[in-house]
Amino acid sequence: MNARDEVLARITAANRTAPPPPAVPRDYRHSTNTPAGSRAAVDLLAERLRDYRATVQTCRPAELPAAIATALTGSASVVVPTGLDPTWTTALTGIQIRPDDPPLSHADLDRTDAVLTACRVAIAETGTIVLDGAPDQGRRALTLLPDRHVCIVRTDQIVGSVPEAVTILARQPHRPLTWISGPSATSDIELVRVQGVHGPRDLRVILVTGG
Repeated sequence: MNARDEVLARITAANRTAPPPPAVPRDYRHSTNTPAGSRAAVDLLAERLRDYRATVQTCRPAELPAAIATALTGSASVVVPTGLDPTWTTALTGIQIRPDDPPLSHADLDRTDAVLTACRVAIAETGTIVLDGAPDQGRRALTLLPDRHVCIVRTDQIVGSVPEAVTILARQPHRPLTWISGPSATSDIELVRVQGVHGPRDLRVILVTGG
């Protein structure tokens, strides 16, 4: 018997006489005092996103095309997923709109200035936006390669806590999830913050309030 086998044999023997593991309570908190879709949820999400250095603006539904045009100021091109509401881009002038149909190559996406998407759900408590690859959000590469991501979030998509969001996401468990908390950022050993390393350097969120 070598040393590895001896160690494993001792562990096995010890486990035979070990007491059963203690029960772990699973009464986790599943909600917050911030009701889904409430003004408090909108304000908290906006506060968290700004703290993460994202740009946030709010608008009414009728103002959305103009708000998108403002968020894309300075961009020469924008990629849009195939299922995006076509009315959202009606106010864009002087910007090349590039539908992802047929799918653009990674090189083409890298040369595109911005991407415009919807989202599946947003979490007020953590300032997180979740995409699940639905037609109005597109495949994951769309939101990883362009330098700017403009994301549209409706009031009724904002929940208070992560467990509330997971409950919603579990309705389509096969979909790939992208969790976004601010612009992509990392720090080196000297704690120098660098944005845009693993995704968009510039995150702009438009919160659509009211009906």
